[in-house]
Amino acid sequence: MDNHSSGQTILDRIVAARRESVSHRKRVLPDVALKIAAKQAAPPRDFAAALSRDSTNVIAELKRASPSLGIIRADYHPALLAPGLESAGAAALSVLTEEEFFLGSLADLKEAKKATLIPILRKDFIVDPWQVWETRAAGADAFLLIVAVLDDATLAELLVLGRSLQLEPLVEVHSMEELRRALSVGARIIGVNNRDLRAFQVRIETSLELIREIPDQCIAVSESGLHSQDDLARLRDAGFDAFLIGESLMKSADPAAKLQELMGTSAATRAPGLDETCRK
Repeated sequence: MDNHSSGQTILDRIVAARRESVSHRKRVLPDVALKIAAKQAAPPRDFAAALSRDSTNVIAELKRASPSLGIIRADYHPALLAPGLESAGAAALSVLTEEEFFLGSLADLKEAKKATLIPILRKDFIVDPWQVWETRAAGADAFLLIVAVLDDATLAELLVLGRSLQLEPLVEVHSMEELRRALSVGARIIGVNNRDLRAFQVRIETSLELIREIPDQCIAVSESGLHSQDDLARLRDAGFDAFLIGESLMKSADPAAKLQELMGTSAATRAPGLDETCRK
């Protein structure tokens, strides 16, 4: 794909590619077969409850690459990374499943799910109801909805469908207008992305500006650009219930130890991480 198409942002290109991919997959796997698989999937784990604990609740993100950084982690093995992050205290995991720009897959999600007991969020660009059924069939416990790429009718449709399948979506916003749209359709888990998905610039102040308008009954999640224990403490004091952290963990030689550093917990109780496991 030409990454320099005139007038298109990275987000525009990702969404266009996702729509094309979904169109192809819908021809390969008909709705009837997909819905049968979804209905046979095990009951989902409670994503909302995991983020509502009186604790520093981190959604630890597994991803191999990103459009802005390229390859983030060359030794990317979800089946090994996931249990280490769970043992280190992650409340939930987020797994990138977009293939072209993030080099992810649903297979990565399935590996993480088999290796852990905590909820798994499917991190992707969900634009079609077919993808919600696909998410349920793959065994995810929640999924991402990005307000910036959806109109109000589709946003509401996907949210309602997710709930009918016992999947509560993380509804992601980046501005006050997007937050109001998310609330207008009844979103219960609001993620504030500190990264502008069109320019890929990061401002932690985005979370601090929007938290004042997120109702107390909603679960508030701050996403992206979180690099220190002080960042998490500052945002938790501001009212955030949970934090989605990816690059800081995936760039680390020992993601589980890095997570404990960010959470301010002792490394003494940590299970063997990826490096120790691979040396055995």
